[in-house]
Amino acid sequence: MSETPVKQQNTAAYYGQAVASFAVAISATAIGIARLQADAWVRAFLGIAVLYLVTSAFTLAKVVRDRQEAGQIVSRVDQARLEKLLAEHDPFQKL
Repeated sequence: MSETPVKQQNTAAYYGQAVASFAVAISATAIGIARLQADAWVRAFLGIAVLYLVTSAFTLAKVVRDRQEAGQIVSRVDQARLEKLLAEHDPFQKL
């Protein structure tokens, strides 16, 4: 008997909270950089650094998700092969 893993679904509230949290964080950072008492080139450098950090975080999240999904697929293929071997095996068969 095989156990099929339950696919986890995020609720709309969880998704909304994640989007709102991201929006607040990026807005607060942008406002902080804009109101910083520094030259324009310093603020521009910090703005570019924040954009680089955000894109790197999205890329890292995608890579981690893709690796996890690939591991699940390999696990399912291995489990299917094992189940096939066990189904075909007859312990009472004479050699």
